[in-house]
Amino acid sequence: MSQKKTNRWVILAVSIIMNVCIGAAYAWSVFQTPLVELLGATTSEVSLAFTLSLALIPISMIIFGKFQDKKGPQIVTLIGSIVFGIGLILTGYTNSVLMLYITYGVLGGFGIGAVYGCTIANTVKWFPDKRGLAGGLVAAGFGSGAVILAPLGARLVDMYGVLATFKLMGIVFLIVVGLCSFIIKAPAQGWTPEGWTPPAPSKTSINSGVEMAPGEMMKTGTFYILWVMYTIGMVSGLMIIGHASPIAQGQIGLAPHVAAICVSVIALANTFGRILWGNISDKIGRYNTIVVMYIVSAVMLLVLNVSQNIVLFLISASGIALSFGGFLGIMPSVTAENFGSKSLGINYGILFTAYGVAAVVGPQIASAAVEASGGVYSRAYIISSAMNIVGIICAVMMVLKAKNDAKKSEASIKEEIIEPLANEA
Repeated sequence: MSQKKTNRWVILAVSIIMNVCIGAAYAWSVFQTPLVELLGATTSEVSLAFTLSLALIPISMIIFGKFQDKKGPQIVTLIGSIVFGIGLILTGYTNSVLMLYITYGVLGGFGIGAVYGCTIANTVKWFPDKRGLAGGLVAAGFGSGAVILAPLGARLVDMYGVLATFKLMGIVFLIVVGLCSFIIKAPAQGWTPEGWTPPAPSKTSINSGVEMAPGEMMKTGTFYILWVMYTIGMVSGLMIIGHASPIAQGQIGLAPHVAAICVSVIALANTFGRILWGNISDKIGRYNTIVVMYIVSAVMLLVLNVSQNIVLFLISASGIALSFGGFLGIMPSVTAENFGSKSLGINYGILFTAYGVAAVVGPQIASAAVEASGGVYSRAYIISSAMNIVGIICAVMMVLKAKNDAKKSEASIKEEIIEPLANEA
């Protein structure tokens, strides 16, 4: 089935723009200190708003994913733009920590989840021939939000104050994301790019051809293996991203302003990884790529453990962030290829709960290791490296499953098509 009236590359571009806007959430560190001073609260009390926002993203993706699968992406992204924009605008009027939790945490998290989950799932549907690359580009837009908007946000805070900055950003994002929502649309059911034929299951990935509802998906062993793989892939990255500056200052001995530059470099690696690994997975297969990402992450964690200078620190931390970004770029495609595209919005939202768990586990591993060892992260690196080895085992299991499914598919084709034709001849 063709759908020539809509340019899928325009859909991709609009989706990236929307994700750059909601990616402003990752620029939180720019606003945290001014909010602490303004509200007279502790850092931990104020930072809970950011944690709450991240934790609600998967829940929002599940809720709006179900709505998207029935009503389409346009209405979901429009609602998301309104919720996110109003959340930021109201944050500009905050006068207590509780209000910050409601505006930035709850409204912000729900708005982000609606837009992010919808644009990821919808873009993958438009690019069945380039799922890894397309999903990676949209995820990269979300990751690059902090790289682009953190410097701008810092400048606005210096010029106008933190509350006025939230109001301004809320208005701009509401308008930009809201306008983009009128452009985005879903492909028709059964649509494929002209000249492209869906591939049969191969030895490196699975294209099941099966459409599963969320309940059916969660009855499969595949879902739980993928959930564990996703969680492991997220833990190392979130641990390093959340503690990059303290590691740079404490372990390497860098000045705060130099550590801040290192954080930006690591953020760029995270963004680039979503595109790089997504593109590679289109060529060598999803699971083979995931195995390589686990290996890179495990090795770089061990290198980070012995790093004593800025060069080794940047190489190792960027390698971990690169692999972290890759999981965010690849897993939407893995979800579509295993469970189909029809319910992809809610199915990926359910799988994305792995991110929420890892957002708690990763930083907690680092914090516990530091407290137990008097400020040293070594134990956290080793634990996370070992977790990546478990991830490799899970990914190898999926590779073997894909090979087995490919053999079954070949046998089925032979039995149902080739042999009857031979008998007729």
